[in-house]
Formats: sequence, C-alpha cells, structure tokens
Amino acid sequence: MLEKLRKRLQAHTPCRMRLDMPQAAVLLPIVDRPEPTLLFTRRASHLNTHSGQVAFPGGKREEADPDLLFTALRESREEIALPPERVELLGRLSDVISLHGILVTPYVGLIPPDLPLVPDPSELDAIFEVELSLFLEDRRHHTDVIPVDGRLHYVPSYHAAGQVIWGLSSMMLVELLAEGFGRPVSLLEEPPTGRLCYFPERLLRTLHSETHTP
Repeated sequence: MLEKLRKRLQAHTPCRMRLDMPQAAVLLPIVDRPEPTLLFTRRASHLNTHSGQVAFPGGKREEADPDLLFTALRESREEIALPPERVELLGRLSDVISLHGILVTPYVGLIPPDLPLVPDPSELDAIFEVELSLFLEDRRHHTDVIPVDGRLHYVPSYHAAGQVIWGLSSMMLVELLAEGFGRPVSLLEEPPTGRLCYFPERLLRTLHSETHTP
C-alpha cells in the first residue's frame, strides 16, 4: 500500500499558489506500522489561538529557511522532536490557504514506528496516531459544509482517539486520500451518505476578523 502511495504521489502535480502572503508548511507523517497510521498533534490549551485544535506538525516559514520542505522538517523537529533524517519524503500536496490568511504547503512523509517523540509543551499537549484505515474507509463523523469564495466545500470531520480532526487538516487529508490512494472523495462533491453540518459564512467572516484584530 505504501509503495503504491509513493508512486502515486511522485506522479501527482499539486497546485502551487503564487500569492503574496505569509507562508507555512506542515508534514503529514505516516507511521510505517503493519497497519499504517497518521500522526497528529494537539495544540496546547494555554495558547491564545487554535488552543486544543488537532493539526499536523508544522508552522510558519522563517527567513533563514531555504525552502518550505525545510520549514516543515524544522518545525516537526521543534514541535515533536522528529529527526529530519528519519523522514522519507513521499511527495507534496496542493497549497491551501488557512482561515487566517496563511499559505500552507503540505508534505507527506514516512517515518519509522516508535520514535521517541516528545511534544513541545510551549506549543502542544499531545501527540497521537490514527489508523490510516479510518480515513481510507471514510469513517467520517459528519461533513462540514463550508462556503469558500461562493462555492460549497464538503470537509469531512473525523472523531478518533478522543480527538476531532476537521478543517484545514481534513482538507489536506482529502487530497491525500484522492491522489495518494485513489479514493472516491472530493471537497467539491457532496458525500453520498452521512450528516451535513452547514458552516455559516457570517461565522467565517467573524472568525477571520477576530484573527486579524491587532
């Protein structure tokens, strides 16, 4: 399965955005177990923004970073003590824009199991894994229907390991599933089954304005 993923991602041409906005990069770490898992982090509860939210390791690009892959690996080392040399790069996914106006580039990497990973307590309070099969079998809890530039996006929300995986992380997951594994899932098509939860556009505007308040 992972060899097929590697080949599909190497053949994939992700969308790149040339926009004048802050940049960030994240790593989607697949743990090479007999039953492969995806590794996630949970933002620390004491943070002013995104507290308690589930995300992939990563963060903003610094001026000294030579490229965005370096950013993803550097941030992963700082956040969870993941040695860059233990990451086998499988490919890159399309750029996405966060609700807070940051251009995020996702990378997919394979890592060995049972590394001595430790969350940075200043940023995170948990590291956890979820079996890849949960996503491949599309065992979503519900679907968030989010208007983006006047078009509805159907973003899966997963409940796993006592956590909620949704939003930007789920949008990245959809591309990983569709392009990396050939699963019949799309952000632009309503899923055939399951509950839909509509995300009011006015709430998006409120959240956006709050995050840009000095």
